[in-house]
Amino acid sequence: MPPLPLALTMGEPAGVGGEIALMAWRDRSSEGIAPFYVVDSPERLATLARRLGLDVPMRSIAGPEEAADAFATALPVLPLALPRQVVPGVPDEANAEAVLGAIRLAVEHVRSGRAAAVVTNPIQKAVLYRAGFRHPGQTEFIGELAGGTPVMLLASPELRVVPVTIHLPLRAAIERLTTDLIFTTGRIAAEALRVDFGIARPRLALAGLNPHAGEGGALGREDGEIVAPAVAALRREGVEARGPLSADTLFHPEARRTYDVALGMYHDQVLIPIKTVDFWGGVNVTIGTPVIRTSPDHGTALELAGTAKANPASLIAALKLAATMAANRARHAGG
Repeated sequence: MPPLPLALTMGEPAGVGGEIALMAWRDRSSEGIAPFYVVDSPERLATLARRLGLDVPMRSIAGPEEAADAFATALPVLPLALPRQVVPGVPDEANAEAVLGAIRLAVEHVRSGRAAAVVTNPIQKAVLYRAGFRHPGQTEFIGELAGGTPVMLLASPELRVVPVTIHLPLRAAIERLTTDLIFTTGRIAAEALRVDFGIARPRLALAGLNPHAGEGGALGREDGEIVAPAVAALRREGVEARGPLSADTLFHPEARRTYDVALGMYHDQVLIPIKTVDFWGGVNVTIGTPVIRTSPDHGTALELAGTAKANPASLIAALKLAATMAANRARHAGG
């Protein structure tokens, strides 16, 4: 039986998601991309392909089961209607429900065993918020749909990172930080590295919250009172964890060789390093749920939409990582 296909969502239809999907299919052979299908409007994608001069034939499919056979000669598209015609670079709130519907459908396909993993194109959150979307981002939405405790992991060949707190103002992130939250996040990260990334004994490095990890309390007591107990609890659980470590020396090449994932206490503490190290190769991964989900680690790039200047590298990396994670998880389940 051939491997299940990947389910790729449309993302913000006025952004670059459509064109990088077309480019990814175009480059499927040279990049070694596993079969995928797009939950999207075939008419929108065909119009976009003509506009960009991309020779990408498309085939509408009735379900994921038809994707693998179609993939070699055409981009499989599971039709999803858009209420309003799309203008590249100009998001329309009328299409918000279709954007969310594509995510719901892709998650359902994975949960029902019809697809291997979800790969989400970037969304325009401000537009979705105006339409009633109540989640900080796709990570939390995937968690609601799939169950579990969703945690964001960013992965590239050079570096993997996990922010313990995600889409919060910095003041709120510090208030949200607890020993239990750090411990739970670390345990989920270790399990995901073992099951989905195939790392038998994951090594975790935990950054301190304050400069120099608090300098023994001189620069704040949070590292000793909140972070250090979480590291100790992880060790008691058998997780190889170190910290709190000074974040300013955690991301140079020699340091990166000493761990498999770095946990930061707030969003930018770890997202700035990975986007600096490998902006186009970075992949946003949701761990801690039964459904594998990856995504390009960039936004909708509205200013590039419809110009053929978008770079598909991060989407290609997301597709390839999703397939690898699905294979690792299947291997682990099979013993």
